[in-house]
Amino acid sequence: MSPAFDRAARRRLLPARRLALALASLFVLPPAVRAMDLAQAYEAAARHDALVQSARQEVAAAAQRRVQAQAVLRPSLGAAASANWARADTDISDSENFDYQTGGLNLNVPVYRPAERSVVDQATINERILRARLAQVEQELINRVATAYFDALAADDAVTVAEAQRTAIAEQFAAAKRNFEVGTATITDQQEAQARLDLNEAQLAAARNERTVRLAALRILTGVEPSPLFPLRRDASLPRNSETDLESFAQRSRQDNYLIRQAVLVTEVSRKQIDQAKYGHYPTLDIVGQAGVTRGQTPSTPSPLIGRTTNVGAALQLNIPLYAGGGIQAREREAVALLGKAEADLEDARRQVDQTARQVYLGLNSNLEQVSALEAAERSSRLALESNLLGYQVGVRINVDVLNAQQQWFTTRRDLSRARYDVLVNSLRMKVADGSLAPGDLAAVNNLLIAPELQPPEQSAPQTPGGRGAAPAPGAGRPGTRAGVQPAAQPPAGARTAPLPGQ
Repeated sequence: MSPAFDRAARRRLLPARRLALALASLFVLPPAVRAMDLAQAYEAAARHDALVQSARQEVAAAAQRRVQAQAVLRPSLGAAASANWARADTDISDSENFDYQTGGLNLNVPVYRPAERSVVDQATINERILRARLAQVEQELINRVATAYFDALAADDAVTVAEAQRTAIAEQFAAAKRNFEVGTATITDQQEAQARLDLNEAQLAAARNERTVRLAALRILTGVEPSPLFPLRRDASLPRNSETDLESFAQRSRQDNYLIRQAVLVTEVSRKQIDQAKYGHYPTLDIVGQAGVTRGQTPSTPSPLIGRTTNVGAALQLNIPLYAGGGIQAREREAVALLGKAEADLEDARRQVDQTARQVYLGLNSNLEQVSALEAAERSSRLALESNLLGYQVGVRINVDVLNAQQQWFTTRRDLSRARYDVLVNSLRMKVADGSLAPGDLAAVNNLLIAPELQPPEQSAPQTPGGRGAAPAPGAGRPGTRAGVQPAAQPPAGARTAPLPGQ
């Protein structure tokens, strides 16, 4: 084969190789990362969470223990068979060997067993306890997912705020530096901006670390990578407190909370245990029956001519306990003490639930008031920042005034975002307190979220006015103005402020 032909063949194969590599890349390249909303996070956590799986298995095991307890009160039938060899030797006869086989059925029908019936009642109540615990764990899972989700969103918002603040401070630093270079400002403005910029770097590092921790907590809870997340709509209507009376809400929580339900059922079990201990003095009555066949000679066979013997019998079997060494009375006293403990635990659970219900109720009202106040504060802080920027331009404000106004506005935006998340989380905790939380409530909160690509752009931070080498503003240095205050320069071309969350 000639070299020219070989080169021509390779050229013909090159497009085919490229096509094969392109097709292979469809299977090799990782899929695009999809955003995860709150409902998807809960579905993943419900499949992944170990506490929920453990509670479900406990319910399944309790159901089988109930069946086991009920089986004691049902008829039982057993079969037995044996192959025997015996040797008989008496003073009046010679030694004789016997080889025979036996088989039979044994029937037992409980008629009166009060202690075992009490055990069945306890097993039934224990199953109800574990079902209540499963419902509690599922409610707590909804609460844990919502808390972790909004903690991650809040941490992400904190990073966004810190980055936007860094951009704004950098613009202010650049303006102060340019004004100092042209002689229209003092070195103090530049140093103040530099100090704020250094402080912001530390704050940004802490915010990024907190975001990593919060996302890791959500990933552990759901078992999937949680980034990116659906943010809260800026125009979302936050839920109001549907409870108008604190006392009625606390009273309902003391009755319907799943912790209370479990504690009430535990006291019922303790009462059944007292009954079971008392029934230790009671007699038991069973019907027993046997049916058996014996093939061959046995030492007790009356005649050597008998080759097979069939026996059928039935009886009423009565057992009366007379004395058990004091154990029955001791078990009864133990059960009474355990009932006292269960009642004390129930009262303690009611007090804890009452306190939690009141805290959540007042916390939700406080969060709603904070949101209203912070929304007003955010508008006022932005106006204050714009006024300080304008005052810095005309020479009635110094650089530190602008930096303080920026800090106040950014902090208010971050606190507003956190307060809105707290309203949503506490609205779910309200339903946990009175035992009414359901996945549908989580879906209602999830409807307040929006896909990241559909979220409209946010309002940017006010930019530093002025331009490079700007002349001193009118009135600079006149009486009534601060010494050395000069107009700020405009940020470099192309610079922009990062968007902020929560608006």
